[in-house]
Amino acid sequence: MKRRNFLKAAAAAGVAATATSTLSAPAVAMGKRTLKMVTTWPKNFPGLGTGAERLAKSITEMTDGELTVKVYAAGELVPPFQSFDAVSSGSADMYHGAEYYWQGKSKAFNFFAAVPFGLTADEMNGWLYYGGGQQLWDELSGGFNLKPFATGNTGVQMGGWFRKEINNVEDLKGLKMRMPGLGGEVLRRLGAAAVALPGGEIFPSLESGAIDATEWVGPWNDLAFGFYKVAKYYYYPGWHEPGTTLSSAINKELWDSLTKTQQIIIEKAMGDANVNVLAEFDTRNNDSLQVLINEHGVKLRQFPDSVLEAIGKTSGEVVREVGQSDAMTKKVYESFMAYRTKSIAWAKIATQAYLNARTLPFTY
Repeated sequence: MKRRNFLKAAAAAGVAATATSTLSAPAVAMGKRTLKMVTTWPKNFPGLGTGAERLAKSITEMTDGELTVKVYAAGELVPPFQSFDAVSSGSADMYHGAEYYWQGKSKAFNFFAAVPFGLTADEMNGWLYYGGGQQLWDELSGGFNLKPFATGNTGVQMGGWFRKEINNVEDLKGLKMRMPGLGGEVLRRLGAAAVALPGGEIFPSLESGAIDATEWVGPWNDLAFGFYKVAKYYYYPGWHEPGTTLSSAINKELWDSLTKTQQIIIEKAMGDANVNVLAEFDTRNNDSLQVLINEHGVKLRQFPDSVLEAIGKTSGEVVREVGQSDAMTKKVYESFMAYRTKSIAWAKIATQAYLNARTLPFTY
């Protein structure tokens, strides 16, 4: 309640100053309306589906019901991978998903979710909020009649579930693995067959043998899906998704019709969701990992350095090529890579150095 009152007070001066334009706004913008949010996630799925539900609740409560957001899980209103088109066309009002699902629209969308060996969660937020990323995202999505926001992050993901051990790059050849985005292209170049599947189709595909391996998110989500029942080798790190930004976009015409107060409230709700989702993933993942190992006999494995080096080299090639796809993608790529270079330099003497120091064998 205090948050809502603060936001309304903060926006009051701006609303008063623009009374004329507010009065001339469409009547629907000043009345109550229900917004349809379509998602790419199974209903109430931990962290992802529940994150969408919490975001919807926040917007509804913070606007005192002026905007009531109703969530539709994957397939309830439209198929998961049609969420983008539904919101772009106006048949739905908002989506909740991950931008690499839309790479068929523009390769540039990958950079606003995750690219192999790209930015961590903290670095993604830095690029979006202070490095020019959000402005580029607005430009890109605006061309599809969308206003985008970051609404969470999974942190560094796991490398995936495998039926067999991965001891060298040769073990990837012929492997049928579920992996979306640019990570899938990296695997293809290394001889694997990458498959893009929505969340609800992964387990039955793994169980039936249609795929041999899969990545999803991390221990918390993976435990909920029960992948341990059909694959026992669990690899890390998630080189393909080092800090995956989750996203929500609003139909641009709808966004422009909202009052300034409503826009500010939505922006704050999106920002809160961005922080809270990452905090929850960081909290739940290790507990779930222990359950997987201690109760379900999962075999935790680290990718060999030789495998990671081969993947990293191929990842660089793929990202560079994608960065030249078209003028918009090139602009996004250059901004992203410049921020990555700065982040690596700072991390060496800050986060990375500290984490290395914390693992030293001293008593604490």
